[in-house]
Amino acid sequence: MSQEINDQERERREGLSQLRELGIDPYPAALFPVNNTAESIKAEFKDEENNLQDICIAGRLMSKRIMGKASFAELMDSTGRIQVYFNRDEICPGEDKTLYNTVFKKILDIGDFIGLKGFVFRTKVGEISIHVKELTVLSKSLKPLPVVKTDADGNVHDAFSDQEQRYRMRYLDLIVNPGVRDLFAKRTKIIQSMRDFFNSHDYLEVETPILQPIPGGAAARPFETHHNSLDVEMYLRIANELYLKRLIVGGFEGVYEFSKNFRNEGMDRTHNPEFTVMEIYVAYKDYNWMMEFTEQMIQRVAMDLHGTTKVTVGDNEIDFGGSFRRLKFLDGIKEHTGIDVSGMDVAELREVCKKLHIETDDSMGRGKLLDEIFGETCEPHLIQPTFVMDYPIEMSPLCKKHRENPELTERFELMVNGKELCNAYSELNDPIDQRERFEEQLKLSEKGDDEAMFIDQDFLRALEYGMPPTSGMGIGLDRLVMLMLNQPSIQDVLFFPQMKPERS
Repeated sequence: MSQEINDQERERREGLSQLRELGIDPYPAALFPVNNTAESIKAEFKDEENNLQDICIAGRLMSKRIMGKASFAELMDSTGRIQVYFNRDEICPGEDKTLYNTVFKKILDIGDFIGLKGFVFRTKVGEISIHVKELTVLSKSLKPLPVVKTDADGNVHDAFSDQEQRYRMRYLDLIVNPGVRDLFAKRTKIIQSMRDFFNSHDYLEVETPILQPIPGGAAARPFETHHNSLDVEMYLRIANELYLKRLIVGGFEGVYEFSKNFRNEGMDRTHNPEFTVMEIYVAYKDYNWMMEFTEQMIQRVAMDLHGTTKVTVGDNEIDFGGSFRRLKFLDGIKEHTGIDVSGMDVAELREVCKKLHIETDDSMGRGKLLDEIFGETCEPHLIQPTFVMDYPIEMSPLCKKHRENPELTERFELMVNGKELCNAYSELNDPIDQRERFEEQLKLSEKGDDEAMFIDQDFLRALEYGMPPTSGMGIGLDRLVMLMLNQPSIQDVLFFPQMKPERS
């Protein structure tokens, strides 16, 4: 990245030197006693009471209108913007007018942090403003902000809208595009809504390891690293499932975790190598119970965020109200292709893929082929919330066999707007069956499937001590945020998405 200094930056650095020459520290360490915000001032000021006569506020200087001895400016803090009024003789009551004539008028730039003390009033045109009595420099900015301009017709010019730059410099995006801050505040509200829902059921929030000796709990390619002190290869977590189920073995009846996971895979509008999921495991439950629980959770989130269960996503209105549709996996393929794939072996499924123009490779077993067929032919049509259930056993190494058909599993995925939102099981708690499933995954790995699961011997040992009937569910938090906030790309809901290195 170029570090060349342009003329504007050079002028700001000169201003920095001038402040120091005037004996003003441009980066003071002293506490500044903020007692109000732009938002609270606008909400609480009452003309008839003439309240808020001793306020202290801080933020960025976002505009200046110099009018001789008096000037107006705009201050932005974390809650919004507010107009401020400066009178030279009030902030400089003595003969020395340097603070106004030199510091405020000439040295302070758009983007600088300042602290103000004064009182609140309403201007003749009715705008709530701060009458400044004291001005303090809190931080000098050395780079100019993009100044968004709007013409008389409302057209925006010079906006900071380049997507790549917005993702790379999220700090700048947050400063000049206030809607971005609101989006991430709502992301936090979604997490809090889910946490409140789980806590209301007395489930325990926990933390499990990010650095793991075996990358288990999902079919994905892991990131690898080396632990120098132990001299062992380690992996960044691809899922927290196996650790959470160890806690169920240990006696907890309901545990959940918001976890950062890492998968060494491609990036697109719905995938980032580093992402957030929430996983929850509840003892003595099954996947039928979990479907109802998931409905209630998502309805709670929608209501807390929007006050309605209806959410606009692109051109679609998604309605999370009521019971979601239940669709069996194999029935879904038949519904959208006219082909009954139940009972087909690998060779027959390859022929189906060929007929449907779906690409395959030699490493794909029966589960991967079925997954490709469903993803290509069914998922795009599942717009309204749909529980796709009863997956073939080859697709679900950690899932309990279906109680009525041992070729299937008690698993569901929630599909919304053509994408998977969450995945849930009646968890496999038979240690012998689990070992056999892991061994099948090992065979796939030997054939070249780099997403096949490892055999986790310690997890198998934990199961041998006994795990009660349990249901688990994992939901991609980033995708849920995209859905609830109508954002087209996962990069838009991550503060700092992964990017290619900048060219120097």
